[in-house]
Amino acid sequence: MKSLHLNRKINIACRLAILATVVCALAAGPSRSSAYSNATGITVVNSSSREIRYLYLSPVGEDNWGPDQLNDARLTNGQSVTLSDVSCGGSEIKVIAEDSDGCFLSSVVSCGGAAQWTITNATSADCGSE
Repeated sequence: MKSLHLNRKINIACRLAILATVVCALAAGPSRSSAYSNATGITVVNSSSREIRYLYLSPVGEDNWGPDQLNDARLTNGQSVTLSDVSCGGSEIKVIAEDSDGCFLSSVVSCGGAAQWTITNATSADCGSE
């Protein structure tokens, strides 16, 4: 009788250990915190007289830009480009355009859906010496 009772205690202890392992594994899984990656689509429209030669993405508040998104293409007046499935580390992402004069234009767009940035002649540019 004592061995039957001991076997039940061991069986319960094993089940509790398995349950604890499963709970820990689930808790360590990915979460929807600020590090969660949202996918978004971004359309950049050039409604300016500038020729856009490069287009970069960066986390907001950082100057660590990713690779050129235009892949040697040019974005002239009236043209647009849509970047699909852009991975965002938060709720916003910075889009940076470089024109043919080497001036940089940027905008912060929302993630988690479709976003659009229209570049106009009134869009402020950083040309380094201004």
